[in-house]
Parts: sequence; C-alpha cells; structure tokens
Amino acid sequence: MATYLITGAAGFIGSHLTHTLVTRGDKVRAFDNFSTGSRRNLSRILNRIEFHEGDLRDADAVNRACEGVDYILHQGALPSVPRSVKDPRTSHESNLNGTFNVLEGARANGVKRVVYAASSSAYGNQPGFPRHEGMKPQPIAPYPVQKLAGELYMQSYWQVYGLETVCLRYFNIFGPRQVPDSPYSGVMAKFILQMMHGDTPTIFGDGEQGRDFTYIDNAVSANLLAMAAPAEKVAGRVFNVACGERHTLNETYRILAQLLGFDGLPMYTEVRAGDVRDSLADITAAQEAFGYKPLVGFEEGLRRTVAWYQDTLGQ
Repeated sequence: MATYLITGAAGFIGSHLTHTLVTRGDKVRAFDNFSTGSRRNLSRILNRIEFHEGDLRDADAVNRACEGVDYILHQGALPSVPRSVKDPRTSHESNLNGTFNVLEGARANGVKRVVYAASSSAYGNQPGFPRHEGMKPQPIAPYPVQKLAGELYMQSYWQVYGLETVCLRYFNIFGPRQVPDSPYSGVMAKFILQMMHGDTPTIFGDGEQGRDFTYIDNAVSANLLAMAAPAEKVAGRVFNVACGERHTLNETYRILAQLLGFDGLPMYTEVRAGDVRDSLADITAAQEAFGYKPLVGFEEGLRRTVAWYQDTLGQ
C-alpha cells in the first residue's frame, strides 16, 4: 500500500484530499501547523491517519514527514493575495522556503511524485482569454510570485534530479470547510457567512469581474488523476484546474442571495491592490494528459456549499 503525505492537511483543500484518500483505504500522513487550518477538519479521521504537527519552514520537521512516503500532495501554504501584500516576508518564507523544504525532503527520501498546488493568479491581468498554460506568467502580488517560483522549483527538480512533479494551477476553488470569517477568506465563504448573519457583503470593484469558480470536488479529482497519470504525460508540467466557465461576482451574489433568502444589496468599494480582474481557464491540457473533467458545476457547487454552511452553523 502506498503512503501519501499531504501538507496543509488541516486546511480547506488539504482536508478534502485527506478525507478522500482515507475513505478509499490509502495510508495517509498529514502535516500542518494549524496557522490557517483547523483540527475540526480532520476530527472524524484523526484515528485513521498519522498526523505530524509542524511548520513547512522547519526543514527537519518536513524531512521527517517525508520519510517512507511514496507520494506528496503539497497543499500547504500561507494563502491570500491581500495577506501577501500586507506581510510579504512571512508569506515568502512559508510559501517559497516551505516548498523548497518539501522538495528537498522528497529528494532525500526517494519520493516518487509531488503534486503541487499552484495558482491561477500567476497569469496576472494580461490580455487574452481563456488562460492557457503556454501563456507567459505575469504575476502581480507577492503571493502569485511565490507560487510561480514554486512551479519553477518543481520543474527544476524534475529536470535535474528526476523527481516527478506536477503543478496544478487552481482557479478560485470553493466549497465546504473554506474559512468564512478571516480577513483573507475567499469571497464565496465570506458572502455566505455575511448573508447568513444578515450583514451586508462587500464587493471590491464593480462586481463585473469574472472568476472561473471551481468546486472543491473538481480540485480533489484533479489531484488524484495527476498523481496516478503516467510520468511521460505529466511530469514537469503545469496544468489548469477549473471548469472553463466565467461567472461575475454580481451573478454569484445574486444566486447566493436567492439560496439564502437574503434581500440586501452589496456594498461596493475600491478594488484591492494586487487583485486579478478576471479569470477563465482553458482546461484542455488536463483533459488530454490525465482525463480531468469537472464533476460538479457552478450552481450545484453553490447549493452544496450553502447547505454545508447552514448545517454546520445550525441555521
């Protein structure tokens, strides 16, 4: 039986991957420092995983977590563009140094493959849609710069050391367990929580900026498919993970308001520094290389997400 290490296992995406692997009977080692993740996300399966509490910036802790591991799903990061703008040093140390430590741990311990959580924010605000992997990255804020540098490190370790690496550029992943009450929370989670409390959500800009919102099950599927695909099709490559659809924040707001019975209007304010205006992905490369396809569409994903928050918060 293969052993999987999941960094950031107590976080949003990491916890979904952990639950999925445990459910299908795999051996899972989880690594997290709970800086943004929560023990609650793993509470039902803690007795079925091997948990290592540690920080990605601690090279020794990361190396120990990599011992005896076959595959790594590297989801651990200090996310958020606004956070990286406010505190670029901490963001850099967690995201770039942390990724380097994972690669060194993987190399030292003979790990077969690392699948890396990259970011669509690497494309920046350049013209041309849909975004495809052949476009030259133009990151704006520190966070996408760090995630792009991580991609280059992943490709370097494949080319120089033969460590199989795959980079998945996530486009606006949303769903259950996404933290709703942080200043750096994703827009979907924040909208839902605020509407549930009867508060007025804020939209930065005019609301007509579009996002390729991608439900969490699609991201989990992409990771597992990329992990299992033949090396000749995926090693050293970068792939978009999205739905290939664009939905504006105003449209998203209207659907959520209808699902939650909220009749208030949003408050509009200035665009935040470092934000990408629009995103829309070409997912052809992932479809051809490892058979990726979206499993859950936008509106169904919204319904599932709203239902989870209502159930979790008891409303």
